[in-house]
Amino acid sequence: MGSVESRSSYQKHLARFLPDEQADIDGVFCSLLGSEEALAPKGGKAVKKGLTLGMLKARVKDALPESMVMRLYDGMKSIQWSEKSPGPNSSVAKEQFVVFMSVLLKGNAEEKSSILLNMVSRAAGNVKGHQILEFAEDLVGSVVHVLNIRKQLRGWDPMNMQNSTTGVKTLASQLVSELKSADGKKTEGAQVLDVTCDESSLEDWIFRIPQVSAFLSVILQQGLLVLHSLPDQCRDTVPLLPECKGVKGHRFVSLLDLPSIIYINSQLPAELQHKWRLLFSSRLHGESFTQLCSHIVNKGPCVLVLKDSDGYIFGGFSSCSWEVKPQFQGNNGCFLFSIFPSIAVFTYTGYNDHYMYLNHGQQMMPNGLGMGGQHEYFGLWVDSNYGEGHSKAKPKCTTYNSPQLSAKENFTLDALEVWAVGDLSTNDAGKGPKSVLDVDPEAQALLEMIGKSRQSDGLREDGDNDSE
Repeated sequence: MGSVESRSSYQKHLARFLPDEQADIDGVFCSLLGSEEALAPKGGKAVKKGLTLGMLKARVKDALPESMVMRLYDGMKSIQWSEKSPGPNSSVAKEQFVVFMSVLLKGNAEEKSSILLNMVSRAAGNVKGHQILEFAEDLVGSVVHVLNIRKQLRGWDPMNMQNSTTGVKTLASQLVSELKSADGKKTEGAQVLDVTCDESSLEDWIFRIPQVSAFLSVILQQGLLVLHSLPDQCRDTVPLLPECKGVKGHRFVSLLDLPSIIYINSQLPAELQHKWRLLFSSRLHGESFTQLCSHIVNKGPCVLVLKDSDGYIFGGFSSCSWEVKPQFQGNNGCFLFSIFPSIAVFTYTGYNDHYMYLNHGQQMMPNGLGMGGQHEYFGLWVDSNYGEGHSKAKPKCTTYNSPQLSAKENFTLDALEVWAVGDLSTNDAGKGPKSVLDVDPEAQALLEMIGKSRQSDGLREDGDNDSE
């Protein structure tokens, strides 16, 4: 159970909140009780009402799954208040509620670990990896659920996305894969489900995996509406989901689901996490490499997502604008990732600088889009003969240390989409929208040789439109 909290310790927890935050937490606790604290007859002491599980469920209603409500309640009860010995049928005192909010919203990994241990399992003592996996699935699923219920999806429409059921499980598995056992050893694969974890294991996990604390904060703020209405909290909290642009008006179903967007977005530089804008979808713009190039060149950093004919979903983040040229480009901010059947990010190794490659319409160099590895052996490659690609990693991609991302080394492309992330910089915006001939230098040169002007110059696309 959690350590015994004294009156002086309670004041320290309370002092973590600003006056308006303290007032907000007081108001939430009173609303959970259903009324103000009852007053005793004249001359008597005030009767302090405690929070019961039934009261918490009545307040939350359908904003959170019942399993997460019970875990939150177990976490509150685990805090041993010096004036109250929690028993199996006891309620939660206001002091326990405030300490719980202080630890999960403002506390460090050491403080959170004891509460999380009780949220993972009611039984005292160590827990198993499979129990932490169940907790992680509850955690991710509750975030997706509450953001949807509270209409905090920031333009992402579940009708335009993959169902999140599989994504919840894959993201939870990825989070738990970082667990270390009680003896400090890291396990691989399915072995993580059988490891024994103690409070120090959870402390290490919370410290190294920031998504755990971020997800808990969202569950409390959106599920219980704690500190929900304070403007300072909105500014201080980095949104899990970026704002979605460029999809409105399209009958479009993305390759992504909410958990994968949340995870990939968390791996981007902070200044790029606030907005994603659809640039290209093979299901909207056609299965054409020329179309792909014309939509993504000079559009700033991008997230590229592919699905092969076997159902594997993977992609890469380009930290710079794509340019058509026969040389490698980009910088060490690029990375590759997998979404299905597992979700993971693979960052640069320092072995070489083969971050990005985009070439089209030339005979001397390979034509296509690639990331990592080398010519003919890319970590991710889409051939200019659209529909073909490869992911060659024997055993790992030299640039990103990624495994084979597709089901087969040489794959058939089923669908592809590209999202611009962040705001378009002035340098990229100044280059203007691209003509198809801008990405076909040989065709451009041929026109100039025969003295023809480029009629497409007058037919360039207008500037980006969010409703496009």
